[in-house]
Amino acid sequence: MEWLEVSVTADNEAAEAVAEVLSRYAYRGVVIEAGPEGWNVGPVVVKAYLPADGQLEAHKRRIEEALWHLGQIRPVSIPSYHPVAEADWAEAWKEQLNVMHVGRHIVIRPSWRDYVPAPGDVVIQLDPGMAFGTGLHPTTQMCLVALEELIQPGAAVLDLGTGSGILAIAAAKLGAGRVLAVDNDPVAVQTARGNVAVNGVQEIVSAVCGSLAEAPGSYELAMANILARVIIEMVQEGLAARVRPGGRLIATGIIAEQEPEVVMVLEQNGLTLAQRLQRDDWVCLVAKPAYSFG
Repeated sequence: MEWLEVSVTADNEAAEAVAEVLSRYAYRGVVIEAGPEGWNVGPVVVKAYLPADGQLEAHKRRIEEALWHLGQIRPVSIPSYHPVAEADWAEAWKEQLNVMHVGRHIVIRPSWRDYVPAPGDVVIQLDPGMAFGTGLHPTTQMCLVALEELIQPGAAVLDLGTGSGILAIAAAKLGAGRVLAVDNDPVAVQTARGNVAVNGVQEIVSAVCGSLAEAPGSYELAMANILARVIIEMVQEGLAARVRPGGRLIATGIIAEQEPEVVMVLEQNGLTLAQRLQRDDWVCLVAKPAYSFG
């Protein structure tokens, strides 16, 4: 399969809108990366991958039209395109991924890197493949830090937008009793299942294709490392009701400017802010049911 990488440079306030445009046509999801000047100073880069099929030219035209209109409001670059073979895409990721320590005990080890665990290490062996979720992004790191602090032995956990499965695997290795990992991208689900098996947590983690509708029941801990607009939609569609009394929702993928709207929607749906983390321009919110103890 051949893919076309679409890359758009935008300021932080426009990044979410650019990501929404690209997500209409990008089956692999959308990623927002720091620009050359870093998260705090310069613009960010929004990337997505379009399948090089019969609809590619039509999708490019629609993306360019939507970005032109957006550019009348906020600074947005003309999209740049770069053809990528699936094998080349995977190799490109491998060059930039090294063993990474996150939080107190979590270690993310790419499958092609050697690492000798130290006592107490919680090692996650990861091959992101064509799915997003490498541990590099500030939102993933904050979610892992919050997860390490909040997870309770035997907890039921929901991971929405699982990508590579990194958060679901971390939850299992930190002591969760049951983890449901959900993603609307079949390739991400396939990747997550492979990583779950390699880490030996397939008895705990189930990866399924879908969205909130495929995650019935309630959970001590729910995680959503997605775009802010998707988090808002899911909360309005019933995500808050999935969090048990005394439980927590970890919501990240939120640019700082979007935080007030997310907090407002959480409160409108029975959740209250319990904790807040921030790295650069990214925010991670931990919410709990407003009328529960703990």
